[in-house]
Amino acid sequence: MTTRATVAAARLLVVKVGSSSLTTAAGGLDPARLDALVDAVATRRAAGTQVVLVSSGAIAAGLAPLGLARRPRDLATQQAAASVGQLALGHAYVSSFGRHSLRVGQVLLTADDVVRRSHYRNAQRTLTRLLALGAVPVVNENDTVATDEIRFGDNDRLAALVAHLIGADALILLSDVDSLYDGDPRLGDARRIAEVASPADLTEVRAGATGASGLGTGGMASKLAAARLASAAGVPVLLAAASDALRALDTADVGTAFAASGRRLTSRRFWLAYAADANGTLTLDNGAVTAVVDRRRSLLAAGITATKGEFVAGDVVELADLTGRVIARGVTNFDATELPALIGHSTHDLPADRRREVVHADDLVPLRQA
Repeated sequence: MTTRATVAAARLLVVKVGSSSLTTAAGGLDPARLDALVDAVATRRAAGTQVVLVSSGAIAAGLAPLGLARRPRDLATQQAAASVGQLALGHAYVSSFGRHSLRVGQVLLTADDVVRRSHYRNAQRTLTRLLALGAVPVVNENDTVATDEIRFGDNDRLAALVAHLIGADALILLSDVDSLYDGDPRLGDARRIAEVASPADLTEVRAGATGASGLGTGGMASKLAAARLASAAGVPVLLAAASDALRALDTADVGTAFAASGRRLTSRRFWLAYAADANGTLTLDNGAVTAVVDRRRSLLAAGITATKGEFVAGDVVELADLTGRVIARGVTNFDATELPALIGHSTHDLPADRRREVVHADDLVPLRQA
């Protein structure tokens, strides 16, 4: 089955839409655009597919009501705009989906909710239960309380995380650009890329970091990063224009299709690889790198050459080779203060209460193969 056919046949789908696709240039929601998106989602729902909608737009929706001419730069005003806009956005979705007799459940997340394992599992249960009850979950970043993560990829990365979190069959990223290009399409000489079969197809792509409208924060670089993350974790992706939402959610014959380039990970291993914050780095010798990456063995103290960062037992750490390249992530069984006295020593030479793996194979994910 082709990637587009897989997206078209998906029974559980995550759809992400950006701020610029829902709001006007002057700020405020555009009812016609929002209704068109909802109509496309409702049509797909009527065909038997469960849909989770990841929607940006809270800050942009709050600009006009607060008399702001443009997206604010300072955090406090962004949070104030989000506070006002979130209510407007939620009400608009309730009213629009109501035209199709569909219920809506709002789920506001911060990066902390996917970084902390207990929060991650709770978000997973909430979304799964909403779907089971027949509601359409509308996910947005909780910009009213977010700090640095308020610029969390304009929800693109969040959408990729949610897609794996709920075990989605596919992810659709909708924006104000109709496809992926190898350069800026506004300059006139960029080549459209219709299919991405593997990461090798992206070597010549130069994606911009900001959007054209000024209302969002993601841009094509954010969408490309999210598509690569999802596809590497086994989730096929379709990138298309919001104006083509009906076709994107039906035949998927528009935009750029990203084939799943990696295998599907368990929820825990995906969390380890992509969602959790790493609190330190362990540098491995060449033998340990081979054992961890190629042989999927546990990491022992003998294979570690150096440590960096402040972490405690149970924290996620990055594992790097001698060049500094991160090759795996895992959960450490030792504090940062304990390891310096252990590294480089055989397990048999360690005190009895220290004779255990630094990172057990069950709590370790090689990133080359993740």
